[in-house]
Amino acid sequence: MTATKIVQLTAVQMTSQPDPQDNLKIIEQVLTQLPPARPQLVVLPEACLCFGAGDKRQRERAEVFGSGELQERLAKLARQHSIYLLAGTVPIIDGQIDDKFSAASLLYGPDGDCLARYNKIHLFDVDVADSTKEYRESAWTHPGQEIVTVATEFGVLGLAVCYDVRFPELFRALRAAGAEVIALPSAFTKVTGAAHWEVLTRARAIEQQCALVAGAQVGTHANGRETYGHALVIDGWGKVLSACDGQQSPCLSSASVDLSQLGDIRKNIPVAKHFASSKKVIHESSQSGH
Repeated sequence: MTATKIVQLTAVQMTSQPDPQDNLKIIEQVLTQLPPARPQLVVLPEACLCFGAGDKRQRERAEVFGSGELQERLAKLARQHSIYLLAGTVPIIDGQIDDKFSAASLLYGPDGDCLARYNKIHLFDVDVADSTKEYRESAWTHPGQEIVTVATEFGVLGLAVCYDVRFPELFRALRAAGAEVIALPSAFTKVTGAAHWEVLTRARAIEQQCALVAGAQVGTHANGRETYGHALVIDGWGKVLSACDGQQSPCLSSASVDLSQLGDIRKNIPVAKHFASSKKVIHESSQSGH
C-alpha cells in the first residue's frame, strides 16, 4: 500500500482486572477520548481483557481464533471508531487439548476485519525482586513461532509484546521485513520498568529507525501484581513524543508522527546497509572463535 505520511499513534494505559467485561467498559470509554486524526493506530496493553486472576483464569477465558464474543467486541470497537486497534494480548486457542493458550496480539482494521495475529515469542520466565517474585509464563502459554508485519494505509506495522523488547534480534527482523512502526503492548513489572522500560524502548526505536508505540498496564492488580505503566510513543530518532506517568489510569498517550522522516534518518545513518555488509565478517569471526 502507499503509505500516508502522517499517522496518529496512540498508546493506552490502564489497570486491567480479571473480568473482561469490566475491562471492555474501560476501553470503550477511553476510545471516546481519542484525537480526531485518522488514520490512527491504538495499542492496548498486554493482557488487556483479563489480568490479575492467574493464568488458569486466562485459559478459561480463551477463545478460538476468529470466533468469540471478546474478538467480536474488539472488532466492533475498531469499526465504530474507524481506527486500527491492536488488542495485545488476548488468550487464544487453536484446538489444542492441553491447558495452554497463545498470548496473541490481534490487529483490527477500521472496517473491523482482523488484519494480523502475532503470538508472543519470548515468554516471561524470570525472577523479580517484587511481591510476585517468580514469573513463569511458559507454564500456561505456547510461545509464538513467527515474526509478523502487516501493510496498512500508514505503512508497515511490526508486532512485538512486552518481554520481546529485550531481544533486539526480533526488532532487527521486523525492520528487515519492512517495519516502519512497531507496536509493543506491555505489562512491565514496577521493578523492571523503573530500571529498563524507557532505555529499552528508545533503544529499539533508535536501532531500527522505526516509530514505536507501547500500551501499558499500570498500578496494582487483583492478584497484587504491580505494573509500571508509562505508555509511550517514540519516533524513529528515539525521541519520546508522548508518555503517561506511572499513576494515571486510564490514560492516553498520543502523538502525530510523520513517517516520511524515517527516509532521511535511514539515509543519513544507514545502519541496515552497514549491518548487511558486516554480517559476513561477524559470521566468519564467530566461526573461527576470534
